[in-house]
Amino acid sequence: MSVTPLHDPQTRGFALLPRLFDAAETAALGEAAEAVLARVTERALHGQAEVTVWPDGHRLERVDGATLHWEPNTDAPVVRSLSPVTQLSAALDALWTEPRLTAPVRRLLGHDRLGPFTSKLNFKRAGVGSAFPWHQDFPYWYCCAGPAARDVVTAMIYLDEVTVANGALSLVPGSHRAGPAPRDRAEPTGLLVDTARTGVSGAVTVEAPAGSVLVFPGLIVHRSAPNTSGTDRRSLLLCFQPAGRPPLAELPYRHERLADLP
Repeated sequence: MSVTPLHDPQTRGFALLPRLFDAAETAALGEAAEAVLARVTERALHGQAEVTVWPDGHRLERVDGATLHWEPNTDAPVVRSLSPVTQLSAALDALWTEPRLTAPVRRLLGHDRLGPFTSKLNFKRAGVGSAFPWHQDFPYWYCCAGPAARDVVTAMIYLDEVTVANGALSLVPGSHRAGPAPRDRAEPTGLLVDTARTGVSGAVTVEAPAGSVLVFPGLIVHRSAPNTSGTDRRSLLLCFQPAGRPPLAELPYRHERLADLP
């Protein structure tokens, strides 16, 4: 698909804004992202990190207030994601007040005053970037923010062209309106969507040029494919919430809260 009309985001649950950032702006953001990654990765590889291994075997390391998520099953160390990140770069931090981002987020969220919830860099590297199964962001955030996790909207900035081959995102239009989806209790983390009880047949895969922005709420059901191509698929995610609420990094993680969800 090329364009999702912004005038109907409440129904579909997401909006694609093609080429919101021009080529020079996008390249500069990519350079800032790689610089942040290089600094954090160097410290992690020198043992200056707190290590956590998730029940599904994924390895996470915390460095300078950011968490590195490593790709599983790779011969050499490859970073899958880094979060939060905007505090590590003035160029990235400035995006929280960028009108081209805040205007569509306000419309989808329904709040005039916005604040940061969290930020993330996804590095779906050429040939090794792994898939992410069907899920909602909401359960991950609910473990920290509780019901306030409903009021989070993500602006996903594509730093590279996004195609099916390099791991484009697929979303189920309107799925956010059903609320929290049933979770797969047999899956190790207990956070993924149970597709046997959740309809995903109407999913739309979003391909877009570099510099485009995809805006969507935490309750929308989505997934990403593996990167089987020869090009990276990097993206910067800024997750907004109503102003005055604490960011994700300041909230304790309480896994037991998942018992509240289907």
